[in-house]
Amino acid sequence: MLWLQALIVNTVLIALAQRLPLLTRQGWMHAGMLGTVLWGSLGWSGWLSVVLYLALGSAVTKLGIRDKQQRGLAEARGGCRSPINVWGSAATGATLALLVAAGFEPKAWLLAGFAASFAAKLADTFGSEIGKRWGSSPRLITSLRRVEPGTEGAISLEGTVASALGSLLMAAVMWVLAVVPSLTLFAVVALVGFVATLAESVLGALAQTRITWMSNELVNALQTSFAALLMIGLMPFIS
Repeated sequence: MLWLQALIVNTVLIALAQRLPLLTRQGWMHAGMLGTVLWGSLGWSGWLSVVLYLALGSAVTKLGIRDKQQRGLAEARGGCRSPINVWGSAATGATLALLVAAGFEPKAWLLAGFAASFAAKLADTFGSEIGKRWGSSPRLITSLRRVEPGTEGAISLEGTVASALGSLLMAAVMWVLAVVPSLTLFAVVALVGFVATLAESVLGALAQTRITWMSNELVNALQTSFAALLMIGLMPFIS
């Protein structure tokens, strides 16, 4: 019954939302599939947490969009996400949600990993979009050498603070919706999301410019997987 409800709700909502300039037409279809998986696996709260992730990520992408377009730093398609963007960001979370639905335990560990994966991705989006627009003196994370804005692996003070804020916001969403049930888990999820974003910058600096098949979407999937695995690995030590 829950899966039928998930299918109906997401089909109707995606049909109504397709005019919003957040995703491409195909992106909306895949978002509907993702939404069905999340509602069917975790119920409305898990689904809503990712809807809010999409809203926050899309909002920060639109900040300073004209300036970023003029400098060639804006996301393609005016920031509208395609199917590969949807799954690059959410494949890890969707997998963990399906494991919860299948009865794998401990459920609390899987939900914590789910939360951390989206905290990491929103942290990355906040850091990247705000850093490209307002970051001063971007430096390569591995050497601290000055580089051009938008360089893979570049960080700035403004972008780094924005990353921390993005992770904190996503962790707060997960806590309010009871995906993570305690303030302690909220704090650890926020920290793990931020750490995973720094790790993603290191990966970008060391590998993304050298390996032709290392796409942004693959890096996103690796980042969210790292965040989830790190969070799950920490769970035995969190009371």
